[in-house]
Amino acid sequence: MIDARGRALSFEERTLIMGILNVTPDSFSDGGRSAALDDALVNARRMVEEGADILDIGGESTRPGYVPVPLDEELARVVPVIEALRGVGVPISIDTQKAKVAEAALALGVEIVNDIWGLMGDPDMARVVADSDAAIIAMHNRAVVDPALDIVVDIVTFFEQALERAAKAGIRAERIVLDPGIGFGKTFEQNLTAIASLREIGRLGFPLLLGTSRKSLIGKVIATEPRERLPGTIASNVLGIAAGCAIIRVHDVAAHVQAARVTEAIIRAA
Repeated sequence: MIDARGRALSFEERTLIMGILNVTPDSFSDGGRSAALDDALVNARRMVEEGADILDIGGESTRPGYVPVPLDEELARVVPVIEALRGVGVPISIDTQKAKVAEAALALGVEIVNDIWGLMGDPDMARVVADSDAAIIAMHNRAVVDPALDIVVDIVTFFEQALERAAKAGIRAERIVLDPGIGFGKTFEQNLTAIASLREIGRLGFPLLLGTSRKSLIGKVIATEPRERLPGTIASNVLGIAAGCAIIRVHDVAAHVQAARVTEAIIRAA
């Protein structure tokens, strides 16, 4: 069970589906499909109707080669969407690496912070999360890709440091989810190894989130544009579910609800 500001998110019986809502004009996947407020609200409500358990709202694209978004601009993108989605019926996550954005979102009732630097970037992030009693998704990341690195050792070491920082700030264990950070600071081969090693990473004893949706990893296996990568995304997420992941983060909610429920039924039968 994950505790998100007193809201219990149970993943013991089924994998949770996190729907991605990028309110940016330069998303790698949908090219700003949810950048306008009205479009964002339509897409958010559609994902909830399709079965999303969580909505993850992001106002800064972090695709390879991204240009950082100023604080005021990121706030201007996400705050109106969060305000309009109050009462949507599922927990909302703020996807940000800035503690001030997280703080503003939490003040509006957001239950989860999704930090691509896993509490190891902005020095105020751990305090902001601890003060709010929000859940934290701590993602592994690297500023420099190192092809010679044992990526699983690096992920585990990073998480151990992040967990130490969380404990010092007062973030309780039941509020923490770990994300191996597919597509962030890794070679193609290291991304594949990280997915293949989910059970090993899971031995840290915390719920895992897997985020492979439409990423270049899939396009390197078979040449495809981001919107053509649903089959490859499902394949990777089925492996994640079988490895015990608590959450999968996806663009295509309806397809993944069906894939997850069938995967889980087969696992239970086994």
